[in-house]
Amino acid sequence: MSLTWRQVAAWRTRRHCLDARRPAGEALDVVSRLCGLHAQLMSSAEDTLRARVDGLAEDAVARALWTDRALVKTWSMRGTLHLLPAAEYPLWQAGFATYRHYLKPVWLRNFHVTAEELTALVDAVGEVLHDRLLTRAELADEVAARTSAHLGGKLRESWGAHLKPASFRGRLVFGPGEGQLVRFTNPRTWLGFEERAADGAVEEVALRFLAQQGPATREDFARWWGVSPADGGRVIKALGERVVPVDVEGVPHWVRAEDVEGLREAEPVRTVRLLPAFDQYVVAATRHATHLLDGGSLDKVYRPQGWLSPVLLVDGMLAGVWSRERRGGRVVVTLEPFRSLSAAVRKAVLNEVDRIPDRVEVHWVG
Repeated sequence: MSLTWRQVAAWRTRRHCLDARRPAGEALDVVSRLCGLHAQLMSSAEDTLRARVDGLAEDAVARALWTDRALVKTWSMRGTLHLLPAAEYPLWQAGFATYRHYLKPVWLRNFHVTAEELTALVDAVGEVLHDRLLTRAELADEVAARTSAHLGGKLRESWGAHLKPASFRGRLVFGPGEGQLVRFTNPRTWLGFEERAADGAVEEVALRFLAQQGPATREDFARWWGVSPADGGRVIKALGERVVPVDVEGVPHWVRAEDVEGLREAEPVRTVRLLPAFDQYVVAATRHATHLLDGGSLDKVYRPQGWLSPVLLVDGMLAGVWSRERRGGRVVVTLEPFRSLSAAVRKAVLNEVDRIPDRVEVHWVG
């Protein structure tokens, strides 16, 4: 089957819940469909959800995280922070448990720790956090008391590199903060988490990825999941008849077998959204975003040091960038479309701006 990128964009837009906003009661289902919310910036995670969900209470995400425990914040694919449905945490953690990059000699050398020390650190973190909420400093002190001052010092280092292996092994997730301080806890006591076998977990994750970000190549999946292209290819191969090849403007891609008809019949979509920085639609399109770009240049969207701009999405295409800045008692929204917009699209953009709960001043660039 041959597809165009316009067909792909139309299908993905619907799969990403960007064709029509869902009711607030379906928010957790939306998070699940997106394979989590990118949460390096918590405001972006909340805005990613609001771009897809109507009537979301201002404290909905915080309440789901810290009161209802329906969401969980943890280091996830590519070692980036995500919010995941707590009910699905066993699947995701089983997938993350297959990560091995931090056991390679080069990683251990770079972070000045031995494999034996890292194992001791991970085990100590899980023990110390059992049924407790601790700041990083408190955690470091107690791990040092159980292991060594050297390992306690590792947990104090700014980027948290030594916390991620504990997260991947299901020993650590984020808890509610204490003022400006981050706190951690053990998912076994915070969520009642029971570990599941890793067998088949990454394949299930790959199917979830394809369900919202297909068609995709092995390289697309590998970049998103944070493994080598060869490892990505092995996962795709293990899916067997659950996936089939398709041609997207001359390049082979993979899709779930059950999605073939939907892709073939995908009708053009008419929608306008202001997506926040690090929106999932933009994150997962990194390797082939040039095909979804409606004018402009990729460096406006994919910026240095891994920063992804807020994007103006028009009919599934990356049609511009935008920014929001608070100045005194008002918010200034600057819109930079990559091409001339029709009157109808400009009106739809302004309708999106009106959803921002502040006194807003709009500036158009170009």
